[in-house]
Amino acid sequence: MHKWLLVGLGGGLGAVARYWLSGLVQEWLRNASFPYGTLVVNVAGCFIIGALAYLSEARGLLTAETRLLLITGFLGGFTTFSTFGNETLALARGGELGPALGNVAAHVGMGLGAVWAGWALGQLIWR
Repeated sequence: MHKWLLVGLGGGLGAVARYWLSGLVQEWLRNASFPYGTLVVNVAGCFIIGALAYLSEARGLLTAETRLLLITGFLGGFTTFSTFGNETLALARGGELGPALGNVAAHVGMGLGAVWAGWALGQLIWR
């Protein structure tokens, strides 16, 4: 199967799973103003990518195609936060604590800044 088909299939399934799980959690906690659905999805994605990375890297149990389907595709559609967590932990495990902490600071700071900038631009353009 073509690599892009594996990524596309996994990504579509991951996006549907994210929509379903996040909605389920928010419905369950319908009176909460905190975005628990997103938090659950991001933490679940981090847990899953950690387990899959271990099976792949330490045990060699996942083929390249399976990694494309599950890690790049499914988890990419489910949450890119899992990729961020995996890459940050890989830096830390490799003894690169400074870059790992920098990655956290850059993603959080720049991510929030980009959301603010997009919002501000939207207000200017589409008032």
